[in-house]
Amino acid sequence: VITNPTHYAVALRYDHGKGAAPIVVAKGTDAVALRIREVATAAGVPLVENRLLARALHASAEIDRPIPVEQYAAVAEVIGYVLRLARERG
Repeated sequence: VITNPTHYAVALRYDHGKGAAPIVVAKGTDAVALRIREVATAAGVPLVENRLLARALHASAEIDRPIPVEQYAAVAEVIGYVLRLARERG
């Protein structure tokens, strides 16, 4: 989940093995963003604060669709960070 940290949240699903673009599974502002963060935290899904990316994805991405091409590089950095964290935690 990419956050801004309090007003925006965008949840992505990424299947590393398929090589396809990440899919937006949820997005919201304010109370909806808070609920996305709560559900993600309870499920053990990492939260990554990136204000600009959270706002850009919220504005341009559609739920159940791949992320926009313009955000590929920034999202790839976030995914790389999350994968490194997972490896470090074992």
